[in-house]
Amino acid sequence: MTQGRQGEVSRGRDEVSALDQQILEHLQEDGRRPFTQIAADLGVSEAAVRARTNRLIERGILQIVGVADPLKLGYDQMAMIGVRCEGDRLLEAADEIAALPEVIYVVVTAGAFDLLVEAVCEDNESLLQFLAAKLRKVPGVQSTETFVYLRIVKQSYQWGNH
Repeated sequence: MTQGRQGEVSRGRDEVSALDQQILEHLQEDGRRPFTQIAADLGVSEAAVRARTNRLIERGILQIVGVADPLKLGYDQMAMIGVRCEGDRLLEAADEIAALPEVIYVVVTAGAFDLLVEAVCEDNESLLQFLAAKLRKVPGVQSTETFVYLRIVKQSYQWGNH
């Protein structure tokens, strides 16, 4: 981490000012918080908060989205699935798995599994159908290990200097 001009911090490719970081923290707590409130909390103008937020969005640093709770919408079965792939098919398999409608998260990993896949299904039967008829039939998938969620203890979208 290096300190740049005007308090900008470099963590790899993108530099973010201390003010940008504070705006990010406010929006991580509440993505619908009015710019006027953020501006008042930080002692800057609403126009500055709006412009900086738009710049963060344009640079791909920030996304503001609504996050629905699948359990409250009738999707009662969630699972994390470890996937082992054939080495030469890893990235293709990851892309194909990511396109499946039940899949909400895919990450390429180092360790016991090549991929970790998070899936949301309506019930046990739909999870079974997803595993047997879709996931395990993706070319390049060698084996899977499924971890069914019993209870989500923590799910947070806040990280960093909180």
